[in-house]
Amino acid sequence: MPKQKTHKGAAKRFSLTKSGRVKHAQAFKRHILTKKPTKRTRNLRKAAYLTTTEGHTMKKLIPYK
Repeated sequence: MPKQKTHKGAAKRFSLTKSGRVKHAQAFKRHILTKKPTKRTRNLRKAAYLTTTEGHTMKKLIPYK
């Protein structure tokens, strides 16, 4: 049986934790930050995790990560 290919777009955006959860970066942190409160931009630095349902889908796209 051939190897499964990794989805490179997903591999760049998502990473797995030791417990198997899928971690991703928060959105809205790229530009136009001057009008956003400092508290909001500070909270956007924190890692976010996918739901278990979405996590199962992403794990299929990044099988060797």
